[in-house]
Amino acid sequence: MASDLPPPSADAAAASHALTQIIVAEIKATGGWMSFARYMELALYAPGLGYYSGGSQKFGESGDFMTAPELTPLFGQALARQVAQVLALISADNKTVIEVGGGSGRLAADMLLALDELGCLPTQYFILELSGELRARQAATLAEFAPALAARVEWLDDLPPTFSGCLIANEVLDAMPTHAVRWQADGVYERGVAVVDERLSWAELANDETRFDGPENRDISPLDFPYDGEISLAASAWVSTLARRLSAGALLLIDYGLPQHELYHPSRNGGTIRCHYRHRVHNDPFWCPGLSDITSHVDFTAVAEAGFDAGLEVLGYANQASFLINCGIAELLQARKADSPVGADNTLLRAAGAVNLLISPNEMGELFKVIALGRGIKKPLMGFTLGDRTHAL
Repeated sequence: MASDLPPPSADAAAASHALTQIIVAEIKATGGWMSFARYMELALYAPGLGYYSGGSQKFGESGDFMTAPELTPLFGQALARQVAQVLALISADNKTVIEVGGGSGRLAADMLLALDELGCLPTQYFILELSGELRARQAATLAEFAPALAARVEWLDDLPPTFSGCLIANEVLDAMPTHAVRWQADGVYERGVAVVDERLSWAELANDETRFDGPENRDISPLDFPYDGEISLAASAWVSTLARRLSAGALLLIDYGLPQHELYHPSRNGGTIRCHYRHRVHNDPFWCPGLSDITSHVDFTAVAEAGFDAGLEVLGYANQASFLINCGIAELLQARKADSPVGADNTLLRAAGAVNLLISPNEMGELFKVIALGRGIKKPLMGFTLGDRTHAL
């Protein structure tokens, strides 16, 4: 319940109020209704006020949630092994690594150090990051943890027209604006946002003006009507764009989600929109806009279809546990134990606990999935040697 959340500071509340006024003004100016996708775009990315464009701490213990790179550098080290293999399998002169949404910068630092140790540094390491505040944090993290390699990193405002190498997106797709929809017997309709008693609220309309025409006509069945869920047109469009720009190499997309037949299941009637605030999960996306992360589960079938339709091959799809184990995270943990000095027991225990969280089926190991889409990759990728679920997409 949002009412159980810690109260925001005065400055945070003021910023949220300012963003709310912008949203309310747009709703009133456009007939009293806004698609949830547009609301989510403003709540997360409105300049200076949205969740990802504002200045609050987002990642780590003092933020709102923990991502895998924040838990342990072993995540980045294992991922680097897969990236190194991709780079070795392509023949391009310039081999690029692009990280989308660089978070705190820990993944970039850990991967660069690991790639250097593997003798497989890319020609270029780019971070696609639109937030100036996050860019500054990433630069500071790189300077602290990988000072000798920090100068190799460049920041991008947009994807390059073409690239060869490996693109990594860890917890990016889930935060792309999604359309909230309702399947009914006579069609599919958008659920939007309205202003009710001067408060933001769901607009439960079902008429021709909110009829949702488009890729939702894929065979999602059987559904019990009415059925509420989400369709992320933005995620599919983004994957299509990546596919057109990838000359050779692979996209590694890591996120929580499900294949279509599991995502649109009767047990998930109501949708998967979730909000994260100070390590608490709540279900009210209209509580203090701009202060909570808003996410929805990724439809990995739609992701695979978007890549395939744009000319990419599905190189593998697995849960995070299988992927990390295939990439040697257990061996990396053992090597860390062997190399640790006497008296480092607490550090090793924390590392072992973090790895357990990453691979446990009751934690991130099953919730998170990894999909690889590629072009010009002629050998199987190590991350999908065991536990590949491509057949389930």
